[in-house]
Amino acid sequence: MSVSLSRRSLLAITAAAAGGRLAGQRRTPANILVIMADQHSPHVLGCYGDTVIRTPNLDALARRGTLFRNAYCQAPLCVPSRMSFLTSRQPSENGVWMNSDTLASDMPTFAHSLGAAGYECALIGRMHFNGPDQRHGFTKRLVGDLTPAYPDVPIPLPPSIRPGATNSSLASVTIAGPGSTAYRVFDEDVTKSAVEYIHATARSDKPFCAVAGFVLPHSPFICSEEDWNYYYDRVSIPHVPAGYLEGLHPAVKAWRKARGVETVNAEQVRRARAGYYGLVAELDRHVGKILAALHESGQEENTLVVYTSDHGEMAGENGMWWKFNFFQGSVMVPLIVALPGRIPGGRSIPEVVSLIDVAPTLTEVAGSERLPRATGRSLMPLLTGTGANWPDEAFSELPAIGPVPATRMVRRGRWKLVHFDGMRPQLFDIQTDPHEFHDLGEDPAHRTIREELDARAAANWSAAAINAELEARRKDELLVRLWAQKVHPPDSELWTAPAGANQFRKE
Repeated sequence: MSVSLSRRSLLAITAAAAGGRLAGQRRTPANILVIMADQHSPHVLGCYGDTVIRTPNLDALARRGTLFRNAYCQAPLCVPSRMSFLTSRQPSENGVWMNSDTLASDMPTFAHSLGAAGYECALIGRMHFNGPDQRHGFTKRLVGDLTPAYPDVPIPLPPSIRPGATNSSLASVTIAGPGSTAYRVFDEDVTKSAVEYIHATARSDKPFCAVAGFVLPHSPFICSEEDWNYYYDRVSIPHVPAGYLEGLHPAVKAWRKARGVETVNAEQVRRARAGYYGLVAELDRHVGKILAALHESGQEENTLVVYTSDHGEMAGENGMWWKFNFFQGSVMVPLIVALPGRIPGGRSIPEVVSLIDVAPTLTEVAGSERLPRATGRSLMPLLTGTGANWPDEAFSELPAIGPVPATRMVRRGRWKLVHFDGMRPQLFDIQTDPHEFHDLGEDPAHRTIREELDARAAANWSAAAINAELEARRKDELLVRLWAQKVHPPDSELWTAPAGANQFRKE
């Protein structure tokens, strides 16, 4: 009787028989599953200390993996953050600062590296690419994006809360409540496709790298009625010390005034936070289904799982909302990494890390080529306890937006400094002041560390050059917009919302 063995079976037998191999390794190389949320603050996660939110699936992932307590995005804005995540380069290195910017197609991403090493790279859902290249190294796109490749088709939300509309951000807070949106429907499609893909890969001999991109818990803060009813009376309303708002940095004051958040009342804060918590809980349920598929397909023991977000959400903390700023709730991201047999479970790492450190981690685990001009570093030394001389430093940046000048943040150890072009910096001691209520930007006692970090933030970074480049691009973008609106270029990977996807109370 003859028996035919697949490559998968031979690898499993070899791994089991080889001396010195860790019990959890079933084949080489490991699969990779990245789950990326949109606008998820680590402050609203059970494993990060929130006692109100219900996130059992992400909490369980943290218990079997490792959690990073001080992970930062490279820009608290979707597109520049995501492109940095893919390339392991800062926004200024990519030349991508705004949501309208396009990543050059000849800039390699971790998908290029993994694909060259024999991985099947599948993008399932959101990544917010602009322009004709909607893959950037991914060979499969199972659910397209809800953001069009060109400024032609609007995002499938009602006009009053559609990104780019006048006061759309503020409206996303003031209409918070129970209901349905296209964003929620989109994430259901992403979950379904991710589950189907993971089960299908169990029959393949090729390792995979799947990136499941969600749009939740991005505003508008409209969640299911069940979640709304659960969280409305349970969420807290963030408080600030007396006189705090009056003493804010001038740039932050200008930000709050320009975006209208000074008018948000206590009831609107409660409603928006209830909606945000409900969306986080819904996202967690989606994550649970994907992780269950990984387990059921027999691939959990040989799959690196990464959970993160492109940036955070202030959700009323420090009197702020959404992103576009460098307070912890906006610029920090959750980061959980698990790989049985290679990464210890239940650990919490305090070192400062960045989203640009994820790509080098993936290429190291896969044994593929390191991205040639990567700025980030592999997290594996920290994850395996073999790290030494970790820089404990992160940068994040934004161009000039509205009344706020171009800004760059540096976090190093306990200190965080925000450098504003042409204005005094902010300085916070995160160790003693985790809520950032005490700005030391003008404190004479902290002059030395302030000057040191301010120089560090401004080094090799030019606000003037960024402003000039973006100004030069405006005419280009206008012409492309006019072209797209006239010719309606094909966009085969754009997700289409079903009729009736948006059902909620409108003020």
